[in-house]
Amino acid sequence: MTRTMKALVKAKAEPGLWMEDVPVPQIGPDDVLVKVAKTGICGTDLHIYKWDNWAQGAVPVPMTVGHEYSGTIAELGANVTHLKIGQRVSGEGHVIGFKSRASRAGRFHLDPETKGVGVNLPGAFAEYVKIPAFNIVPLPDSVDDELASILDPLGNAVHTALAFDLVGEDVLIAGAGPIGIMSAAVAKHVGARHVVITDPNDNRLELARKTEPAVITANTSDDLRAVAKSLGMNEGFDVGFEMSGAPAAMATLTDHLVMGGKIAMLGLPAKPFEYDFAKMVLKMLTIKGIYGREMFETWHKMLAMLQSGLDIRPVITNRFPATEFDTAFQSAIQGGAGKIVLEWST
Repeated sequence: MTRTMKALVKAKAEPGLWMEDVPVPQIGPDDVLVKVAKTGICGTDLHIYKWDNWAQGAVPVPMTVGHEYSGTIAELGANVTHLKIGQRVSGEGHVIGFKSRASRAGRFHLDPETKGVGVNLPGAFAEYVKIPAFNIVPLPDSVDDELASILDPLGNAVHTALAFDLVGEDVLIAGAGPIGIMSAAVAKHVGARHVVITDPNDNRLELARKTEPAVITANTSDDLRAVAKSLGMNEGFDVGFEMSGAPAAMATLTDHLVMGGKIAMLGLPAKPFEYDFAKMVLKMLTIKGIYGREMFETWHKMLAMLQSGLDIRPVITNRFPATEFDTAFQSAIQGGAGKIVLEWST
């Protein structure tokens, strides 16, 4: 008899998600079946829920969604010998191929055949999720299920923040969403001198101060040159993180960085936009695109930072039972909230 489970499914090509009974995934010899404890709602999930142009072109229907998760191993494939039943785990949401030059060289995050759990492959907003054993990340006891459920977006923040040397540097962050806030906390943790984060939403700025009291917040309408001067920066900021995807943010970073400054760009613009490349050339700026996490160096570093005092729990502002997913998604869509966690089991 086929086992079934509850799962959040993009069942129709229209806005919304639906809680349905679907078959429990059948694992292969190199897979792991994870019993899901908690999941985080990601911006990607909001795109899928709203069924915008990106989602319509990327997500097949029907599809179980979600890719931020924590849980315990329920079943192991026949070839999996390095993991144990009952072990607490999270895991990398990008499933790669092993044929490309990048993958064969160990640069897994650059593999062009990458597929996303919960986007191209059945996801983790469910009682169980099938994950390749290669992608599984065992959890230390000091990282509980709630924190583990948001390791995926924390990894985005860590990947961005560690793109350039930050020790003793002054950092300007555009965008105080949850990942931008976490990147500010990471920047301070690894030794940045001043970290300034900007956003038009004062509620998000308040959450940034709550998460990392040492961060300096500024509304996008504020005079950033005056802020920099008040901090003793006569030439500008050394490093910028673009976390919003807003065209104006790139212009702001470009204008306020020092000669030879560096920008790590995680924010994904909704559509192409104009940018003054003459300023980039004349200021000799370096711009680096960031996507996902480095597999698996980012995972090692973020777990180590959490074990050595990095505290990003305040960025989690709402917790809901999975059955109240509609309320949770509406809260996220309204804006101003931090990370939202759905509880599947305790």
